[in-house]
Amino acid sequence: MLLNLQQIIVKSGQQMLLKDISWQQLEDILEEMGEKRAARISYSDGWLEIMVPLPEHEKDKEYIGELVRILLDQLQIDFEPFGSTTLKNERMRQAVEPDTSFYIQNQAAIIGKNRIDLNIDPPPDLAIEIDITSRTRFENYEVLGVPELWRHTQQGLEILLLQEGKYIKSESSPNFPDIPIIELVNEYVQQCLTIGRSQAMRNFRDWVKNNL
Repeated sequence: MLLNLQQIIVKSGQQMLLKDISWQQLEDILEEMGEKRAARISYSDGWLEIMVPLPEHEKDKEYIGELVRILLDQLQIDFEPFGSTTLKNERMRQAVEPDTSFYIQNQAAIIGKNRIDLNIDPPPDLAIEIDITSRTRFENYEVLGVPELWRHTQQGLEILLLQEGKYIKSESSPNFPDIPIIELVNEYVQQCLTIGRSQAMRNFRDWVKNNL
């Protein structure tokens, strides 16, 4: 007997792994789950993982995304935010949903688009994963060719750059050269948790205006 997705419950902070999922089944599952949902998916060669983030995961995602937007606006860099849109490539049999993502160098190529198809569209220039409960699936991002991945854990921010098909750790971000991204993100995310988002973001805007 086949189960309906509505019969499956995944609690916050937990994952469910399904095997032998075809690409058409993946498309059907994504359609049934809809755009506005808490769950995130990761798909690779028939394996589908469905994850439901914890509330603190979602808060960190919003904090870091806002910091990136403030920086890009201050630097007057054109960008298109794409949130946790599904990044998928049928030919490569890979799909993943970052916590948030940004088109920066390639922003002009996706203006006006609501969905991304990596069979024809470039990958986002920056993807961000909040990794509180599970290991980020680096392999998906490597195969899909996302050039820069930020991974935020309880220990702070890591920057990973794609080189020859594999990620290597970096102390700096090519999207924000000469800016101490790791220190800034760690400091102002911590401020959000101690003095609140509004004051922390005001402090960050002041730092940006005074230093950039």
